[in-house]
Amino acid sequence: MLRVVTPPAIEPVTLSEFKLQARVDGNDEDTLIARYIKTAREHVETILRRALITQTLMLALDNWWIGEQELLMPPLQSVTQVTYRDVNGTEHTLSSTNYVVDTVSDPGRIRFAKGVSHPNVELWPYAPVKITYVAGYGSDAEDVPEPIRQAVRMLAAHYYENREAIYIERGGNMQMLPFAVDALLAPYRVWSF
Repeated sequence: MLRVVTPPAIEPVTLSEFKLQARVDGNDEDTLIARYIKTAREHVETILRRALITQTLMLALDNWWIGEQELLMPPLQSVTQVTYRDVNGTEHTLSSTNYVVDTVSDPGRIRFAKGVSHPNVELWPYAPVKITYVAGYGSDAEDVPEPIRQAVRMLAAHYYENREAIYIERGGNMQMLPFAVDALLAPYRVWSF
């Protein structure tokens, strides 16, 4: 199970960038547009299985990993803590010297340090092992690759123009979400897990 602990502080697309993309003047719908941008970012993250802007995530596991554990929603920046709950419900924090983190691979990984294994204790029955980590391209919108940002702009503009349905009729033809969004995102999609 993966959970967002701390969401991104900003979106990868600013309000002014959206307005240029969608040719919007005025400020009457700024709150609505901000929601479209957030929804578009979340949708793109789901498609890519990546975190765009720096955020803190927590991966809960039912048992200790064997070998190495891939950390979902790359790119991985750091692991902040690994905790486990024993059968009595007491939570313990694993020392960072007990594990090694790979932030270079995509997705990032964690494994026990050489000569170290997981604590030999009976674990709590449900999601006792939790890995908390920071993921995303960075804390600035410009850290996100431009093709991904363009896809977010296009998707948010699509939501703005087509508020009721995903399918729209133009000249008697039914059209889905622009193919360009998929084309822009394809090189960044994570295929493992």
